[in-house]
Amino acid sequence: MDEPGAQIHAEHPYATPAGQRDPLRRFRGRLAVPVTLWTTGAGRGRAGLTVASTLVVDGDPARLVGMIDPDSDLADAIESTGRFAVQLLGDRHRVLADRFGGLAPAPGGLFAQQDWTDTEWGPVLAAGTSWLGCRYDGAAEVGWSRRIDATVRQVTLAADEPTLVYRRGRYLTVGTP
Repeated sequence: MDEPGAQIHAEHPYATPAGQRDPLRRFRGRLAVPVTLWTTGAGRGRAGLTVASTLVVDGDPARLVGMIDPDSDLADAIESTGRFAVQLLGDRHRVLADRFGGLAPAPGGLFAQQDWTDTEWGPVLAAGTSWLGCRYDGAAEVGWSRRIDATVRQVTLAADEPTLVYRRGRYLTVGTP
């Protein structure tokens, strides 16, 4: 006989029942998307957010488009500074991604748990990630998100590592170095 409280639910107990779930959200959830960390500012004015809707567009100049939460501290900070960094996260960054995504505690603040290097674009992880320095070009409200348009001004490549992706509410890693 099972003891009370000893059984863990197979699904989230408050999840919308399968037959009532929005088909568009279900489709979007099946897309595997890279997990990136967007940061801007310096000192106490730093802001950051985990972003899984990022598109890099090759061209002259190269462009970046991303969808972020319009109510996030990052949205206003990017417009204020006019620049930001976009870091590609790997498997070793799962907790960091949750922290900047608001899903895990951030004792001492978002930037307190790692070492950071300040750049003209914003803080980047000192532990070597590939990242872009972007100049903010504008924004537009699209659906329930804010589309950020930017020009890529700097590309910094670190050693290749498996990339953290998000699919159906879970982190996965893809690729081999």
